[in-house]
Amino acid sequence: MNFDLDQEHRELAGAAGEFLSASASPAAARAALEDGAALRPGRAELVKSGYATITVPASGGTVLQQAVVAEQAGRVLAGPSLVSFARAAVLLDGDPDRLAGLADGSLAVAVVDDGGPVLDAIGADTFLALRDRALVCGPGTVTAREPIDPTRGLGDVALGATTVLARDAAERWRRAERVGRAILAAEGLGAAARLLELSVEYAKQRHAFGRAIGSYQAVKHLLVDVYVEVEQLRSLVWWAAWAAGRAPGELPLAAAAAKAAAATTLELAAETAIQVHGGIGFTWEHDAHLYWRRAKVDRFLLGDDVAAFDEVARLAMGQVT
Repeated sequence: MNFDLDQEHRELAGAAGEFLSASASPAAARAALEDGAALRPGRAELVKSGYATITVPASGGTVLQQAVVAEQAGRVLAGPSLVSFARAAVLLDGDPDRLAGLADGSLAVAVVDDGGPVLDAIGADTFLALRDRALVCGPGTVTAREPIDPTRGLGDVALGATTVLARDAAERWRRAERVGRAILAAEGLGAAARLLELSVEYAKQRHAFGRAIGSYQAVKHLLVDVYVEVEQLRSLVWWAAWAAGRAPGELPLAAAAAKAAAATTLELAAETAIQVHGGIGFTWEHDAHLYWRRAKVDRFLLGDDVAAFDEVARLAMGQVT
């Protein structure tokens, strides 16, 4: 099996990367953190570009294609997250009016999970939730959280009057969560890969005792450890995204593995970047802490890494979760 991206996917990645890097950046994330500037590129621009709603059935796109875009979004800390669009597309399947609203931007959707703040709650006007196995939809009141990573738009949501969209939707909810995990892992892959690039570039340029610090074995080992983790995560992301469309029986294991690996890999990449950059890596002005913030938040989105690793173990042993 050729388990790599084909030329079409590489071209999509290039185009998405150009669009996202022109409209989002760590500098924009810093502005959002310092003075509450709007998320970049923002819902309207993401919808207008078409990248946000690739998985809406009418678009003919796939989860793998959206994961390709999500990797590029992660590199520049773009917001809002493509996870929210991907989950909503699954949950609203069979509801053409609301899917059309998601695709044209007239509905700003966020998905409410119990037990924590809601991803992309800030700026959303329509919320999807699972209540007594029923999928419900309606407005809500959002209380913004103090931002660790402002690009995640976290907030607590109190639902208002809701409409039942499907009575027995537990399985649909699980599939949406697994698709969301694949996209979240893709964003984590992009962020971790970018951190590795920044660290390698700096290790080549920074000199100590007459040599580039990258020539020292201790620094090499740090960077190689990150490289190995990033490449392993890359394989898991493409597996999970591919399984979502082509091998649904593999999706539970693949999505859990990608989620768990993304949490630990991004955190390792962020901490290594800070260490390799030395004194400057700890400063507010450097970008490393912005990616570190993303790592700390993403670790707990859609379940934490401990729960994901536990799920991997249970599925691998044939236990139903």
